[in-house]
Amino acid sequence: MLILAAMSGGVDSSVAAALLVEEGHDVVGVTLKLWGGPSDTGCCSASDVQDARRVADSLGIEHHVFNFGEDFSARVVDPYTNAHASGRTPNPCVECNRHIKFDRLLKRAEALGFDAVATGHHARIVDVGGPLRVARGADAAKDQSYVLYMLGQGELPRLKFPVGELTKPQVRSIAERLGLVTASKPDSMGVCFIKRRSRSSFLAERLQFTPAVVVDSGGKRLGEVPALELLTVGQRRGVRIGGRSSPAYVVDVDPHSAKVTLGDRSDLMRTTQRMERLCWADEPVDGPVEVQTSAHGASLLGSIEGSLLTWSEPQPRVAPGQSVVFYEEGAVLGGGLAAV
Repeated sequence: MLILAAMSGGVDSSVAAALLVEEGHDVVGVTLKLWGGPSDTGCCSASDVQDARRVADSLGIEHHVFNFGEDFSARVVDPYTNAHASGRTPNPCVECNRHIKFDRLLKRAEALGFDAVATGHHARIVDVGGPLRVARGADAAKDQSYVLYMLGQGELPRLKFPVGELTKPQVRSIAERLGLVTASKPDSMGVCFIKRRSRSSFLAERLQFTPAVVVDSGGKRLGEVPALELLTVGQRRGVRIGGRSSPAYVVDVDPHSAKVTLGDRSDLMRTTQRMERLCWADEPVDGPVEVQTSAHGASLLGSIEGSLLTWSEPQPRVAPGQSVVFYEEGAVLGGGLAAV
């Protein structure tokens, strides 16, 4: 099989490519150039490209670089900025997977004659007696199925996740056995295009921050914050308002009235959650589901009917814009974004 292996310059994608070579596939490595700039500290920096190329050389495979920078800016970075401006909490990893890795890259691979695309994601692809589904990876601490919920029958038959059956220590052990330069490279953390910077400084270059009035759940004025765009529903830290004896949570962010509402944890609790931009691995699902509301959050119980999720027990409000993913026995049914 002719496989295009996406190589980010990290250990997971390096080992993914190596395993495919060991299996006898015809593998070509590719690194996506998504973000640059003078500091060269963003996604897929020059050093990451060099690490990927060195791994490809050691595996005896070709290596190329695809520049998807314009698409990344338009589909990931600009929406990230716009979401903050509108009081939403974006997930750029989800949008990168949706628009770049598993859309633009898949289309390029198909045009070039590849049979499949492989990545280093810690997730599995399983056959549940008909449709394929993304399933949780073997390493629960590294599982990335949550950020892959948009994958359906149009993409899954053309994808491979070679490290999904491995734990992270096993991945590093394979890299060490093969002498890969990425064997001990630290995992990438945080938003890839804001490496070594703060979210506030990144957004300050792209937004006019909005001062906002802070009120309690009864509408009483408590003070002000300098930047509404830096707050998110459920946030506990970063809102310096005195006079409260109990922890304060952000209950609502309203950019239209420039108002932030604080309250107790009880003020966050909801029995239902409206959804938008739903997508499914196969047919739409109605009925009981397991629910995950953050990348490594607990599995919760609920029931989905149309675009309304009803919790089995009251849960804290999900920040608008965050992904809510539905599972069945560890396999992804689909998901969407929490609506306002």
